[in-house]
Amino acid sequence: MPLRLTIDGREVEVQTGQTVLDAARRLDIDIPTLCYLERCGPLTSCLVCLVKVVDGSASRLAPACSLPAQPGMTIESETPEVHNARRTALELIFSDHVGDCLAPCHRICPLELNVPVMLRHVEAGELDQAAALVRAALPLPAVLGRLCHHPCENGCRRGAHDQPVAIRDVERFAADHDLAAKTPHPPHARPPASHTAAVVGAGPAGLATASFLQREGVAVTVMDRQPEPRGSLRRAIEGGTLPPEVLRGEIQQMQADGIAFRPNHELGRDVALADLLAAFDAVVLALGDSGKTQAAALGLSTGPHGITVDPITSATAIPRLFATGATVKPTPQLLRALTEARATALNVARHLAGGSPTPRRRPFSSIMGRLDPVELKAFLVGPNPAPRTLTPSGFLHGFKPAEAAAESARCLHCDCRATGHCRLEHYAQLYRVDAGRFRSQRRPFAQDRHHAHVLFEQGKCILCGICVKIAEAAREPLGLTFVGRGFDVQLAAPLDRTLAEGLEKVARECVEACPTGALAFRHQPPAAGDDRGG
Repeated sequence: MPLRLTIDGREVEVQTGQTVLDAARRLDIDIPTLCYLERCGPLTSCLVCLVKVVDGSASRLAPACSLPAQPGMTIESETPEVHNARRTALELIFSDHVGDCLAPCHRICPLELNVPVMLRHVEAGELDQAAALVRAALPLPAVLGRLCHHPCENGCRRGAHDQPVAIRDVERFAADHDLAAKTPHPPHARPPASHTAAVVGAGPAGLATASFLQREGVAVTVMDRQPEPRGSLRRAIEGGTLPPEVLRGEIQQMQADGIAFRPNHELGRDVALADLLAAFDAVVLALGDSGKTQAAALGLSTGPHGITVDPITSATAIPRLFATGATVKPTPQLLRALTEARATALNVARHLAGGSPTPRRRPFSSIMGRLDPVELKAFLVGPNPAPRTLTPSGFLHGFKPAEAAAESARCLHCDCRATGHCRLEHYAQLYRVDAGRFRSQRRPFAQDRHHAHVLFEQGKCILCGICVKIAEAAREPLGLTFVGRGFDVQLAAPLDRTLAEGLEKVARECVEACPTGALAFRHQPPAAGDDRGG
């Protein structure tokens, strides 16, 4: 029998016996759920689906997944009060969550290259995929693969055992593979818009700004007073650490992506700033070390190091004129200069689209912290035990394919196997969770590897009960259950049996339903129906 209720001022009709969660989904309201799977019924263990039942002085918070819909009921879902309650529920879950969403190397990279995924592609010989991933994250990846100061390697946990993975050299290997390919992998770009921008200066900051603007759908023209783009990269070329053909290859790829170049164009000599501002929707100055000298001639104010810009927007006092790189302040590290160029490009793109400047948010990640020797030993099960791969073929030539694969196989896979499709991670980002708000001393990290295809990490389990219900419905001979009492309750196969014995039939289903990545495939998912233990 149908009944009607109101959620956030919108009326909706559901059937008798349905829940407030059902009603919200009919309105496309995204109420977060971690412990709910429709065929398992409400388990109400996570409490992240809280809503407010408005009933005068008797108003209360209740879990939407188990709250029966009633005629005339008034519900609040998308309000600050309810969101704060959901955020607190999520932060309580993170209080004893043991695991990293992103590996330390990934978190440390200012340009957010997904290092572990790149390494796994190279290890598997999937060089096109590795190259596409590198180019999607990095401007000038083959240049960075030679000149980056590789902070990611400082965060590599393998270094606590022997030596960190040679991440920069593998990145260079993938980028060089792309340069040599007949069909390179252009970075994903938004559909072209009608907006145009000129970048003055073809050094690393200018080239990176142009690359990121092009990815935002802006038609970009780069001009420079020199006959070839290089700027401060000339020092690396002259010093022998950057072969000139590598930079030329990068420029050719940028041209193939649609970026136009005008060499031998000096600002103030061959083209006036006023003419650029009249011809383009935005202009970005990336003049390098000479920026402060030129600023006075352009009528721009300068600070101690260079042109004065708004620290949030990168805008100068002249409308539609922006500046970046050493034009604004000295930036000795190439990686940092390219990262600031990305921020400038995104600010320009937002300005052109009529949006407000917003600081870039770092991707969310739960952080496990330093490992003790026993925990590190658990991570060392599986990766290549060999020491760091040197480059016997020489710096100028880099890794050979077998060397790159062997070095990539040393990765400890610190990142969560469920990242990117983990519901806990998704809602933590959506609700801007502080994962450390209630954290105290964490539980030890451990992995259960008894199953041939599946890893179980107890520290990520929130005891939702979904896998228990799935195994029970499938009539697993043994199944899973909860053992222990109070705060010591854990998920396990009964009778001290192994995970492989508990999940003979439905390992795949349990992994796919797990909301936190506690159950995850070791590598690629097994073929359908192949859930046997090992």
